[in-house]
Amino acid sequence: MADATDQRSIPLLLRWQGCLTPTASVQQRLELLSGVVLMLLLGSLPFVSRSGLGLELAAAGLLWLLWSLITPAKRLGAISRWVLLYLAIAWVCTGFSPVPIAAAKGLLKLTSYLGVYALMRTLLERQIVWWDRLLAALLGGGLFSSVLALRQLYASTDELAGWADPNSVSAGTIRIYGPLGNPNLLAGYLLPLVPLACIAVLRWKRLSCRLLAAVTALLAGSATVFTYSRGGWLGLLAALALAGMLILLRTTAHWPPLWRRLLPLAALLIAGIALALAITQLDPIRTRVLSLVAGRGDSSNNFRINVWLAAIEMVQDRPWLGIGPGNAAFNSIYPLYQQPKFDALSAYSVPLEILVETGIPGLLACLGLLLSSIQRGLRIHGQQGLIAIGSLAAIAGLLTQGITDTIFFRPEVQLIGWFALASLGATWLRD
Repeated sequence: MADATDQRSIPLLLRWQGCLTPTASVQQRLELLSGVVLMLLLGSLPFVSRSGLGLELAAAGLLWLLWSLITPAKRLGAISRWVLLYLAIAWVCTGFSPVPIAAAKGLLKLTSYLGVYALMRTLLERQIVWWDRLLAALLGGGLFSSVLALRQLYASTDELAGWADPNSVSAGTIRIYGPLGNPNLLAGYLLPLVPLACIAVLRWKRLSCRLLAAVTALLAGSATVFTYSRGGWLGLLAALALAGMLILLRTTAHWPPLWRRLLPLAALLIAGIALALAITQLDPIRTRVLSLVAGRGDSSNNFRINVWLAAIEMVQDRPWLGIGPGNAAFNSIYPLYQQPKFDALSAYSVPLEILVETGIPGLLACLGLLLSSIQRGLRIHGQQGLIAIGSLAAIAGLLTQGITDTIFFRPEVQLIGWFALASLGATWLRD
């Protein structure tokens, strides 16, 4: 009777899983191969070409299919249910898209990313040690990227001049971009690694591993600062603030009630004073912060505002089904709405981009995914609570940057977000 109940709780689309019965050696080899492929993928994100990345994504998806054939389906968690719902909405929006061929390309990309997420979830269910291995690969790539980026501080200004906007409030600011070729993209890639590296310092036992994590956190944080990406700065602040506050609340859980209330307030006050001093005393930071409040007086702000207005018109015309997923669909439809001289590759805002692509249902599904992830992460207080804190902090950083940019949709950034979600969904994170 229990088996029948469990079977009914599994979606029909997943009941094909487990149709083959393999030997134990086959399962072990498949687990090892999946781990190697995922480590290679996460470690090479900033360096691999688009064709190479496509091969890695295809390999991950194929491995998940093979693993699913030999592993019976289990009851889905809340996070995976929301992911499947969003995928279903994307399929419907693609079918009703005014540019279905372009939308199908975006749907294929989304499906390939979700194949990586599914393989991560399956692998992390096997052993918790795989989380440490995947994170080590991710931090290794981040460390190398940070070193390459910081070396650009000593390069000729001519090489970096392409990212100095003469019409901006912060004209003349030299911005590093590392192996990714874009300061905002580099910031989006590095900022979630900083809280994850800090968690690794607290979690890992071996001195050499802790040293790797500490150096990565320091260099990745420094490189993020020198990108002079305003969204990257805000994302880094949000990630570190959330991680610090959750660690503080976890550490003081058994303290007297008065100290449990006063210490977080004192920490927020000290952090606020330090931030205010940095803004008022350091010229580069003050200049970039002033550009945030300059409104249309800053060329970057003016560009984004015009793109947002055009994207809002797109949403008003197709509020329920959107135009279909992917930048190819956006590039096909946006010229019909754009203001002269303000062509764009995306909506420059993750919530607005989701509305444009998959309409109100897609945004609601993403909000449900976010709330479910937060609820899941905040309920974990056991031995693996640090993993939940790091994952939540990484997601907070990515979402903060995503308010005014769509760097998240690039695979170098999006796959880190799926890694954080896969970590929160693992069953060894118990309440």
